Amino acid sequence: MANLKFRLIKEGVGPKGGVPLNIAFIDIRDIKEAGITIEHAFNAISKEVNGPIGMNVFDMDAVTTTSDGIAVDGAIIAMAAGDIGKVHKEFGILYMEEIPVTDELISEEPHLIQLVKNYQGKRLFRGPDPRKKLIPVHNAVMTGKAVNNNSATEMMNAVTMKEIILPILGQIQIMRDGPILFGYTGEVISVGIGMTVAEKYGRVFPTRQFRAGDTAHGSGQYAKTLKKNIPCIVASKAILAKYTIQALKAGMVPGKDIGCSPAVLCIAKAMGVPIAFDNITEKAWVELESVGITREFLKAKSRVLTEDEIIERSDEIVPGVEEPVAMSSMDIVEKVEIFV
Repeated sequence: MANLKFRLIKEGVGPKGGVPLNIAFIDIRDIKEAGITIEHAFNAISKEVNGPIGMNVFDMDAVTTTSDGIAVDGAIIAMAAGDIGKVHKEFGILYMEEIPVTDELISEEPHLIQLVKNYQGKRLFRGPDPRKKLIPVHNAVMTGKAVNNNSATEMMNAVTMKEIILPILGQIQIMRDGPILFGYTGEVISVGIGMTVAEKYGRVFPTRQFRAGDTAHGSGQYAKTLKKNIPCIVASKAILAKYTIQALKAGMVPGKDIGCSPAVLCIAKAMGVPIAFDNITEKAWVELESVGITREFLKAKSRVLTEDEIIERSDEIVPGVEEPVAMSSMDIVEKVEIFV
């Protein structure tokens, strides 16, 4: 017998009605230290919690990309859903695919130049290999009441139909015991999560369906309402600004190399760096303009800010999250240790 450590947010904990199910965050290093498999860890944690639970395993030495193509350090490598102490053998576990970073891949996905410049030699994970999963479209797992979706960045209680959005940067902050914002997803993020990039084994889409500058939603004025009233746990805006600045300094052009999400566009405007206005589709502009991100706003002259100024003023510059509550992730996370 050995001990397994993990982080746990219990169902109902937190503001905005709390999380709709239990959520476990596990470091692969702790699984290896316990001398067990990832599947063993998932089953042991599900048995310990004995209720609806979403579970994510992280490799904090690997890298991933956000849905709009920003490279970040720390990656989810496996996801699961459990309930009443069980994990469904067929539909309850899914593994993210390691993606070799080759010159050919970078030529097809130019936003991965960030990895060469900032994360040389790091292993890349995003979503699963579509050939290795049973559900044809969504990267999702389910056991009983627990659903873990979109490569482990969205979870739901299938009985209450309550949902929570968990962008990857917010989860990485939880793994680092760092600052988070707990609020409602709101209109800006509802629009922003549709501004994806075309990726092999992507976080949301298994194939390269929507290029930078386009919208995966394509739902016009309705896009801003899609996730509006759903709680979310995200990184502080200073953290989001730091990673976005890093991408822009690596030469990424919003709307061309990385997605045209409102946050990316507003940070690019503050930095005074190029935006590929003509590469942003009219469908995407309709959604952006519905939340006040217009061509006129982005092209209007304003003082170029330094990196430090953008990070310091990030709450003012970066839009998104309604009724946010700033806190340490440790305010809602328990560190648990069990025998396995």
